[in-house]
Amino acid sequence: MSDTIATQLSFKTAIGRWSGLGPYYAMFPREFAFKVVENYSKPGDAIIDPFAGRASSIYAAAAMQRSGCGIEINPVGWLYGYVKLEPASKDSVLKRIKDIAEIAISITQEKLDDVPDFFNFCYSQNVLRYLITARDELCWNNNIVDATLMAIILVNLHGRREQSLSNQMRQGKAMSPEYSINWWKERKLTPPEIDPVEFLNKRVEWRYTKGTPNLENGKVILGDSTSIISELVQKVSCGECKPFDLLFTSPPYYRITNYHYDQWLRLWMLGGPNIPTWISNKWQNRFESKNAYRELLQIVFSGCAEIMETRATIYVRTDARQFTRETTLEVLHDVFPQKSIDIVSQPFKKNTQTALFGDKSKKPGEIDIIMK
Repeated sequence: MSDTIATQLSFKTAIGRWSGLGPYYAMFPREFAFKVVENYSKPGDAIIDPFAGRASSIYAAAAMQRSGCGIEINPVGWLYGYVKLEPASKDSVLKRIKDIAEIAISITQEKLDDVPDFFNFCYSQNVLRYLITARDELCWNNNIVDATLMAIILVNLHGRREQSLSNQMRQGKAMSPEYSINWWKERKLTPPEIDPVEFLNKRVEWRYTKGTPNLENGKVILGDSTSIISELVQKVSCGECKPFDLLFTSPPYYRITNYHYDQWLRLWMLGGPNIPTWISNKWQNRFESKNAYRELLQIVFSGCAEIMETRATIYVRTDARQFTRETTLEVLHDVFPQKSIDIVSQPFKKNTQTALFGDKSKKPGEIDIIMK
């Protein structure tokens, strides 16, 4: 590892434990994001990630004296990215934890009984009371204090028993309510009795132990890249925004998983339905349609081509399976015809999109497509 990367990783640790905010897996491992930003851009450059996820690419860009702009359609990923770039002060978050607890006292038993059975199997009455109050009271989409607290709640919303707020659950995604209830009943697992204020205070203290980042050069936009990219095209064309020097992203993979469905419990916490729900938006599903998948890549990468510097670098990590690989290569070649292509194979590893879901033997890992 170069001295520059080592210095930046040390800096990242020193300013806090925020780069890893989110579930235990990441589409972009943190060290990988820093390495790509260092090797394929220079200080002062502008970086775009139209499929930002938790915005690791944008975090790395801003931490390394670049500017970064990410777009993320899933509010869970967006919230993690938004908060870790510039979280609220520790004292303000601790105060908000206490405020929510004081309001939660007034939650009636009737309101607790009004949620599906899953929630009473998953959480103790005290925790559920707190979560319902936080869900109703926190303005996570326009208030940085509320957003910071909500992000910390989401990280700990479910996972290992007594290391999270829930009964024992898979860490990455919430299983279906019926499956979970039956699993808990068979094992006679009841929700752990947790004081949510004490629990969250400890997590906040840990998160802030080494400081907080203030990465003003990074931003992540909540929305659909297919429409937001066109807005950026207009801004670049009229001089409101400078062209980008590096496109660094990892699009969703064809037929891997449905992030909206898999994150249903965290989305409930953000005000969504209280059961897993398949949604009709074709950009937020599992991409069963090859045509829809190709269309997404074509629209987004074509828009990106209009906002990139002539000598910009394109760095795309994608699935090595045949359809995803070939489709991504075809689209990128079509929209960036003058650029050369270098392909680097990435062996199958843990905590990647291909590793997280399904049969490992059927997924040959990932590839990095680098165009200059």
